[in-house]
Amino acid sequence: MNSRAIPIAILCVSLYHPVRAAQNPQAQSPQYQEPVRGNAAADDMDPADFEFWTSGRYRLTPSDVIELSFPFVPEFDQTITIQPDGYASLRGVGDLRVQSRTLPELRQMLFEAYSPIIRDPVMTIVLKEFEKPYFVATGEVQRPGKFELRGATTVTQALAFAGGLTKSAKHSQVVVFRRYSNELLEVKQIDVKKMFGSRDLSEDLMLRPGDTLFVPRSRMSQIAPFLPHPGLYLDPVSLFR
Repeated sequence: MNSRAIPIAILCVSLYHPVRAAQNPQAQSPQYQEPVRGNAAADDMDPADFEFWTSGRYRLTPSDVIELSFPFVPEFDQTITIQPDGYASLRGVGDLRVQSRTLPELRQMLFEAYSPIIRDPVMTIVLKEFEKPYFVATGEVQRPGKFELRGATTVTQALAFAGGLTKSAKHSQVVVFRRYSNELLEVKQIDVKKMFGSRDLSEDLMLRPGDTLFVPRSRMSQIAPFLPHPGLYLDPVSLFR
């Protein structure tokens, strides 16, 4: 699956002075959408997950391509690609870390960065290419691979997207790998068997883009190839009696 996409509608953000923005506070208020109540995953959602899925704002990731246009100082026009470390090299101001920023946050950052060299800088920000959110399911699932993450998705829902678990899967030890940086990796273990048995999905973890699900094999499935098939067998020791 190609993780890059060219948006149909070009997202343009015009940079303007914060004082002018304060005159119209409604234009700056993010549109929040309450999760459906009665759903355990929504009710028990981590505040960070809730903010991520309800803010409606895309956050920049490495390899995203951004086009900056300055109508009054075109010599600063540029197309930048976010580097693997999350930084972007900007003409006139140097390197800035832009990873995980929303477009409004990037707008404010660039306003502050260019203000010392451009009076009341005005620019247009166009997100040319971006990465679609995804998760990876591997191990003992029917269809391992990379899947597009569309909206709030829990571990059990993600396993369903991957075709469900195989007969040799260890339901009680589904592992979620979540990377925050090159140095920081979080590992969580989910007991899917217990959740289904108790019909309690309060521990059904909400996935984030880039998460990896790993389902290990059960111990019985590992030794099954060495076990004889059902039936009657001659004890080899009896041949020497």
